[in-house]
Amino acid sequence: MNNNGFEPKVVVFCCNWCSYAGADLAGTSRLKIKPQFRTIRTMCSGRIEPSFIVHAFTQGADGVMIAGCHPGDCHYNAGNYKARRRIMLLKNMLPQLGIEPGRLKLEWISASEATKFQSTVNGFIDDITKMGPLSLKKVRSN
Repeated sequence: MNNNGFEPKVVVFCCNWCSYAGADLAGTSRLKIKPQFRTIRTMCSGRIEPSFIVHAFTQGADGVMIAGCHPGDCHYNAGNYKARRRIMLLKNMLPQLGIEPGRLKLEWISASEATKFQSTVNGFIDDITKMGPLSLKKVRSN
C-alpha cells in the first residue's frame, strides 16, 4: 500500500473461453495475485459494451481491464477484434469524462497463460495504485 493507504478497486472483464480459464488456472496453481480486483465473466470480450466500462468507473472502480482471447483465437471468430476497436475508441473519449486513459487496459490472455494473467493483473493494480484514486465529478442530469 502507498498513496496514504490507498488500495485500488479494479474490475477485470474476462472472456469465458480463454481469459477466465487463465484466471482459474492461476488460482488453482496458487499463483500470488493481489486481492484488489474482481472478475466479471463474459462470454466474449466483444460482448463488453463501452457503457459497462463507464458504469464500472461511475460505481467506484479505479481501473478496468478487459482480458480476451488472442486475435485469431476467438471462440466467436471476431469478438476480440470488435473489443479492440471499441476499447481504442473509448480510450480516446475517457479524458472527456475526466478519466485517464491509463485506467483502462485491454490484454490478450489464453487459457494456458496463468502466469501472464497473474503478472498483468498485478502490474495493472500497481499502475492504478500509482495513479491514485479516481475522482469523478458528479454530472447533473436534468
